[in-house]
Amino acid sequence: MASKPGILTDWPWTPLGNFKYIVLAPWIIHSTYSFMVKDEKERDLLNFLIFPFLLWRMLHNQIWISLSRYRTAKGRNRIVDKPIEFEQVDRERNWDDQIILSGILFYVVFGKMLPGGTQLPIWRLDGVILMALLHAGPVEFVYYWLHRALHHHYLYSRYHSHHHSSIVTEPITSVTHPFAELITYYVLFSTPLITTVLTGAGSIVLAFGYITYIDLMNNMGHCNFELIPKWLFTIFPPLKYLMYTPSFHSLHHTQFRANYSLFMPLYDYLFSTVDKTSDTLYETSLKKQDDSLDVVYLTHLTTPESIYHMRLGLVSLASKPHHHASSEWYKWLLWPVTLLSMMITWIYGRTFVVERNRLNKLKLQTWAISKYNMQYFSQRQNESINRLIEEAILEAEEKGARVISLGLLNQGEELNRYGGLFVHKNPELKIKVVDGSSLAVAVLTNSIPDGTTQVVIRGILTKVAYATAFALCQKGIQVVTLREDEHEKLIRSFGGKSESKNLLVSRSYCQKVTIYTNIIITYICNRYMNMIN
Repeated sequence: MASKPGILTDWPWTPLGNFKYIVLAPWIIHSTYSFMVKDEKERDLLNFLIFPFLLWRMLHNQIWISLSRYRTAKGRNRIVDKPIEFEQVDRERNWDDQIILSGILFYVVFGKMLPGGTQLPIWRLDGVILMALLHAGPVEFVYYWLHRALHHHYLYSRYHSHHHSSIVTEPITSVTHPFAELITYYVLFSTPLITTVLTGAGSIVLAFGYITYIDLMNNMGHCNFELIPKWLFTIFPPLKYLMYTPSFHSLHHTQFRANYSLFMPLYDYLFSTVDKTSDTLYETSLKKQDDSLDVVYLTHLTTPESIYHMRLGLVSLASKPHHHASSEWYKWLLWPVTLLSMMITWIYGRTFVVERNRLNKLKLQTWAISKYNMQYFSQRQNESINRLIEEAILEAEEKGARVISLGLLNQGEELNRYGGLFVHKNPELKIKVVDGSSLAVAVLTNSIPDGTTQVVIRGILTKVAYATAFALCQKGIQVVTLREDEHEKLIRSFGGKSESKNLLVSRSYCQKVTIYTNIIITYICNRYMNMIN
């Protein structure tokens, strides 16, 4: 929200919430029905294709969102090295409002108001040439000065500050504007489209292609990682005046009073508003390598729909627990995308970065293996799963990580002996391979009061119980059990190590510290929540 919201800030369909798409229903139904019942000569192909085009725009934007989050999580070529705040995520989650608006304008302007807007040919070359000239001239020029006007304190505080609230940009930042501001942009961008139609040079490919070009450049300019190779500017030096780079526009969001151009920096050079560090930032961003790491959490996909709940997926679903939204009806509409993602993960079959986090000075990343829950229960998949886990461990060590935690089904007795398989196979490993139980044991043992000399373990001897007993014995604390069979199981688990001398069995006890193994996890969770609160 702008600092002093002006008139027409809110979108008209905001009160509809998730049902806002219903505003397009009358036009979609009418255009589809007309296309089906009319004769072939009377059919309006453009009007019929508007709805599929809107779906393409949503997919195109989502591809950029996922790509940007993946690349910035890895760190390579990242421009602004700062995290994204939760307020920004909430502010930008309605990025699809502008797609609804574009659909309404297409249906109304081309279908009802514009002479010659119907029955457009599929392709015309002269229209493409005219469009390129109109965009490079009037559109870029007018946008430059409109943008500078929006930075005047009156308009900035009421409208444009909403967009500039995002210092660290994402592709969807490009279309996060108040309603009135975006109407202004659409009037400007529609000028070349309307002109080509009125001059008889318009075409279906031109109309949809121009909007796709705007989406492409907008998303690229806000993706926060540099992807334009240097050799392009070496081969054709004037290109630096005709096409901006992500780092060029990123400076506009960090410096505010520079680099105002739409997509062509030419006008910033003509009017001396280019930031002096533009070239330096471009070079630096291209040279930036993947982040160094301290901790890696290695997880995996759970169900085919789990991709939507990752940060790389859909924002609206990523904010909800998977099991709460698993039965949503619209998941069925996404089955083509779900099937495609399954095929990609099946073929790609590698570990990928899901997100990055920073805890004080610790750099943490979450990685995911391209395997689903069901594959972990197939013996035939064990070898390939362990191969991926081992590759991830070695890669994490190569990147400087000190700890890698095996999450969910990546650790198990039958699969890899809770990660021990990789430690024995690679004795030179410096990275510590841990799992959830290792972390639980660390929390638990560090919670034992200072000066404790004996601890009683009661309950079922689980993996956590064995590890806890061993850790306590290493610290010189005697571990007491009340049954002979439990005592012997603990001794066998120590494998003849000297720490077993601290294992005792007793019929009665008066120790002050007792660990009930069946409530260890509850104890740890409660302690963790107390730390947060």
